[in-house]
Amino acid sequence: MAWVENTRDAMSVEAQIAQLFVLSARHDSIEENAELLAHAPGGLHRFPTRDLDTAWAATRDALERAEIPLILSGDIEGGTISYPFTTAIPNQMGIAACDDLSLSADLAAIVGRESRALGYNWSFTPVVDINRAFRNAVVGTRSYGSDPDRILAQARTYVRALQAQGVAACAKHWPGDGLDDRDQHLVTSVNDMNMGEWRATFGRIFGTLVDDGVMTIMSAHIALPAYIREKLAQAGAQAFEPASVSRLLNQQLLREELGFAGLIVSDATVMGGLTSWMARAEAVPAVIENGCDVFLFSRDPAEDMRFMLQGLRESRLSEQRLHDAVTRFLSFKAKLGLHRMTLDERIAPLSQVRDTLRRPEHLNRATRACATSITLVKNRDALLPITPDRHKRIVIIADEGSSFFSGAPDRDFTPLRAGLESRGFTIRDFDPEAMPTPADADLILYLIGQEATPSLGHIFLDFAKLHASPRNGMIQFNREIPTLLVSFGQPYYLYDAPNFATYINAYASLPDVQTALVERLTGDEPFTGVSPVDAFCGREQLTW
Repeated sequence: MAWVENTRDAMSVEAQIAQLFVLSARHDSIEENAELLAHAPGGLHRFPTRDLDTAWAATRDALERAEIPLILSGDIEGGTISYPFTTAIPNQMGIAACDDLSLSADLAAIVGRESRALGYNWSFTPVVDINRAFRNAVVGTRSYGSDPDRILAQARTYVRALQAQGVAACAKHWPGDGLDDRDQHLVTSVNDMNMGEWRATFGRIFGTLVDDGVMTIMSAHIALPAYIREKLAQAGAQAFEPASVSRLLNQQLLREELGFAGLIVSDATVMGGLTSWMARAEAVPAVIENGCDVFLFSRDPAEDMRFMLQGLRESRLSEQRLHDAVTRFLSFKAKLGLHRMTLDERIAPLSQVRDTLRRPEHLNRATRACATSITLVKNRDALLPITPDRHKRIVIIADEGSSFFSGAPDRDFTPLRAGLESRGFTIRDFDPEAMPTPADADLILYLIGQEATPSLGHIFLDFAKLHASPRNGMIQFNREIPTLLVSFGQPYYLYDAPNFATYINAYASLPDVQTALVERLTGDEPFTGVSPVDAFCGREQLTW
């Protein structure tokens, strides 16, 4: 506390305001560092890039430039949103499908060790949202599923293992996402639970993690109208105020009722759930004044810092809240020991970093998880296992996929194709000018699926795109040619193909997932995944 108080009291008001900001770094470059660190923020949030040497050099440079220890954060959620030079683990839904808490703890420890080696101190994980609205495009595979008990068990395991490695965890998205099929990146979304149900589910999840010692919680652009109306019966529009600017949700519910004394970070303040609610000049100071301690992301840091200062001068941000937020953020850094660490302790020499990443024992555990997660949802006509004598000629219809996240790899199904071809199958791509027929095709293999990603709005199986035109989209092959639908992302695509007899959820298109999938398609290994959600979307039709 002596370091915290001395550091805080030596800072100007402008420096204290800058300390509350965590800015987004997308390129891991020294040039980008110079631009961002000119604003003297409290932290940088890093998105995956492709080259270890460059990432290491940029991290060393950023840490050396900062006068006050710089926090480095990331959305280290697994799946395809990872550095290619780290151990690739399944996303949260894939981990939940393994249904093995011991394995979950091992994976979290791997994430912690490798993230610390790369200089990270803070991961914006775990996602503790309840994946109930199956059309929600942003929760999906980022969640542990739809069962609050499973979510809590997985999240507790993750937080303990991650924080034991010296990386702070962050439970998100307060006060709970996954009930509204809209995306808070685009609009202010709503948690419509009554408070009895909320306290039995999200309240229990967040409250238990608070008791367990989770270091940070992310306050999202999500409304909880039942709680606001419990306190303000005539709330009107205020009932739909995003948590990120709600004193009642952050201070009264989270801090006073659940007893959280750690750090509250806003969700990204550039998101539509906030920008559509308040003008920027009002929203910037409101985020801190109403209970968040850290202001996440900015399209124009200088302008946002001016807005924060203006809010302070006009008493829309109190001196007490600024004081408390700066104190808490510096205390968070001190809790992690950043003020005592040398540069080599923050990020080791490159050779040591390289030795920590992708160790054989890490890769073995990740490979096991990728294989264990694959879930056979539907095999109504006993199509599986496939064999070259019955299904030799395979036509692949593939979705190229996409990702919001910087550094995410392009979709590549080479491991799956190579595995099938090595077993005697012949593969050809779908040609809209020469539609497959029973005379020239023994199996249609759809490789589809989008991992949960911001700003999509909604998810669906786009047959017009897959079949190369809207007219072709109306043509279905499944009654004439055996058809297999595999999702490498969201688990609910059967909703758009209810009459397909065979469906598999693989959750992510990682190479290890593809290799393990081939072994299961051909009967060399059994399917072991346990679905964390109702992949039939509550519709009986989908089961037939």
